[in-house]
Amino acid sequence: MSTPTTTGRPAGLTSAEVAERVAAGQVNTQPDKSGRSVGHIIRSNIFTPINAILGTLFLIVAYTGSFINGLFGLLIIANSGIGIIQEIRAKKTLDRLSIVGQAKPTVRRDGVSQEVAPGDVVLDDLIELAPGDQIVVDGETVESSSLDVDESLLTGEADAVDKATGDPIMSGSFVVAGSGSYRATKVGADAYAAQLAAEASKFTLVASELRSGINKILGVITVILIPAGVLTIFNQLWISRQNVNDALLGMVAALVPMVPEGLVLMTSIAFAVGVIRLGRRQCLVNELPAIEGLARVDVVCTDKTGTLTENGMRLSEVRVVDDAYTQDQVTTTLAAIAAADPYPNASMQAVLEVYPDAPGWTPSAVLPFASANKFSGVSLAGADGAAEGNWLVGAPDVLLDPASDTARLASDIGATGLRVLLVAATDVPVDTEPAGDTAVPGTLTPVALIVLEQRVRPDAKDTIDYFESQGVTVKVISGDNARSVGAVAESLGLGSADTAVDARDLAADPGALADEVEQGVTFGRVRPDQKRAMVAALQDRHHNVAMTGDGVNDVLALKDADIGVAMGSGSSAARSVAQIVLLDNKFATLPYVVGEGRRVIGNIERVSNLFLTKTVYAVLLALAVGIAGLIAHWTGASPISYPFQPIHVTISAWFTIGVPAFILSLAPNSERARPGFVRRVLTQAVPNGIIIGLVTFVCYLIVRPSGGVVATVGGSAAAFSAAQTQAATATLAAMIAVAWWVLVVVARPLNWWKVILVAVSALAYVLIFTVHFRVLGFSYDPGVVKLDASDHHMMLVALVCAAVGIALVELVELVKYRFAPVSGRRRGPEERLANVGGIDERTETGQG
Repeated sequence: MSTPTTTGRPAGLTSAEVAERVAAGQVNTQPDKSGRSVGHIIRSNIFTPINAILGTLFLIVAYTGSFINGLFGLLIIANSGIGIIQEIRAKKTLDRLSIVGQAKPTVRRDGVSQEVAPGDVVLDDLIELAPGDQIVVDGETVESSSLDVDESLLTGEADAVDKATGDPIMSGSFVVAGSGSYRATKVGADAYAAQLAAEASKFTLVASELRSGINKILGVITVILIPAGVLTIFNQLWISRQNVNDALLGMVAALVPMVPEGLVLMTSIAFAVGVIRLGRRQCLVNELPAIEGLARVDVVCTDKTGTLTENGMRLSEVRVVDDAYTQDQVTTTLAAIAAADPYPNASMQAVLEVYPDAPGWTPSAVLPFASANKFSGVSLAGADGAAEGNWLVGAPDVLLDPASDTARLASDIGATGLRVLLVAATDVPVDTEPAGDTAVPGTLTPVALIVLEQRVRPDAKDTIDYFESQGVTVKVISGDNARSVGAVAESLGLGSADTAVDARDLAADPGALADEVEQGVTFGRVRPDQKRAMVAALQDRHHNVAMTGDGVNDVLALKDADIGVAMGSGSSAARSVAQIVLLDNKFATLPYVVGEGRRVIGNIERVSNLFLTKTVYAVLLALAVGIAGLIAHWTGASPISYPFQPIHVTISAWFTIGVPAFILSLAPNSERARPGFVRRVLTQAVPNGIIIGLVTFVCYLIVRPSGGVVATVGGSAAAFSAAQTQAATATLAAMIAVAWWVLVVVARPLNWWKVILVAVSALAYVLIFTVHFRVLGFSYDPGVVKLDASDHHMMLVALVCAAVGIALVELVELVKYRFAPVSGRRRGPEERLANVGGIDERTETGQG
């Protein structure tokens, strides 16, 4: 324990005592600040359902040795890599931001002061404090010289707290004025801030309708894959009598297009691009789907201190209450008082900002602020030594008779949520011992009232207005005084000081609490556990809740909210559990996050139609070929095998889905996020997929060799193989043509760049099917990918089948938009013609 020196100053622990505590494990062990380890991030991105499916199919292709047919395996690397890189990048940024980890406390050991790392602080260490110092462990004040501590990150209260000898000090707070020392009583996991961080350390992924919807679809596909694979391999191997390798490749070719592998990749890319865009606005996204989540919220619960308001106070008014003093005399005196304070608190800093030009007076006597008295004082002397008065600054309700006019005026002003300080003169130096029971030296004369208000962020009003215009409810939840919270909120158009709710009066019953939270707008004196309960109550009422905050007191609510948004200057615990961190501490960044989320959601929903259309027609085609093969076997007809190789289905997706989907996913889009992603997508994808599947199957039945109407082949095996390749090419052309038209429908309304996109896609397939070329040493021959479009009769059949399919796709679109209500009303004929298959044109230009 601390041993006093000969001067009476505690010497702190000895080296031997420190060694004993280290050996006993009584050290301030520092937890991981960023929530998840690198290993956890890598595992969560690699071991996913889609990677498991694609990995299994790739191993089958690898077994056959036909690696050109295994190009789809690259999607495993891409799907995992994007998520891993982004989340590790976010983790490293959080690690660099960690305030507590960067603070180096000064400990006194063997009577000597020395800086140590936070993790080297031991139990009973004597830690010295000066203005700006971060308090890294819990403790008890040992020395105090006007020591003021800001505990707003822990309690939400904006006022600094005076610490006298024996007062507790909590980790996560910091010194704003004065100096002193404290003895460490709780270190490591026992410290207050560490306990809250530990409660929130169980990492939870943000809820994502896109991700959950895709996972549901993958779950259904996984169930379908097994019987479809068995049916296909049976048809290929035992009915069509193919060799093992060809049968396996046929099975993989049938199964791969059932998996919307590109949709997962495209979603990751769209989120990653959104993260990069937001990063340019100093917004760090810890999880890719978080920008989607914020676009879906309908309630934003925001802290006041540090979120709606800036740190510190703003001088609103100096009101003279004694006619013996002029306004200029009072402001000059205030400038001198503030300049004479070596450790100005937030109130004096506000005065200094407005009156920086002090007259050059010096203090001849000082009365430090004490929490018991709630005032401080200074006696001033001019440059010539002449007395310039004895002044007290403090709480009016302490210094004045409550019945006095000045006290009533101060009370009325304070009732509006403003902070009021009294400036008073005394007739004796301020260090004079007070007489009798009063703590005031001499006779007090009220001179002026200093009216202070918290600085509201200049962009807060516009941000609140934006959320209101978007139908998002904003609730202010703070640990500060309820009237003060109400006054700040009222200046932003949210409620009033009179309607502010004191959280100490809130119901404990969850149902009653939910009613009160739904009806209220501003809440003060909210404890950390109450913030968490309020978020849960709103979620129970089916609200998507975003919580913004910067303090340790916000950690539990940030973690439990659907989306947690932390300020970059806040506590490391808050940043580690939040999905979004505003590095520049600007509340006004949130509308950009919402806009980016809407762009991602709208565009992913758009391109999902392409990917899931492919899934539907792949399932239908595999089942149709398999069942037809069984029927042919039972009836003695020629066998029917799956027409495509895996490389064919890869090619079919390049320019009907892959490249166009990537470009469409980055287009402007401000359509509001709506629930029901899976239902809306399947409404368009299922009929289109059925059309493509039927057209492809019918075309193959017509052109297939040994039994088809067009291609009946006899003779050598080589001739049969060539005819089979030609039939597969014609069938693939018909499938791609209808799939390309689905792309045209999804891209509507067309503008100049979309016309170029669909035209280039069509041209690319013409080149792939027909042209031999050599560019920069790379040569291409359609035969390499088993394409042969030389049979004009087969290609004509494909053209006719494609035309029928395109007509059916258009018919489905017209029927769908005739009967599908949009935004609660039915579209008129002009709108249906202008917007068939797409989102309103205004969303393409960012207008919503």
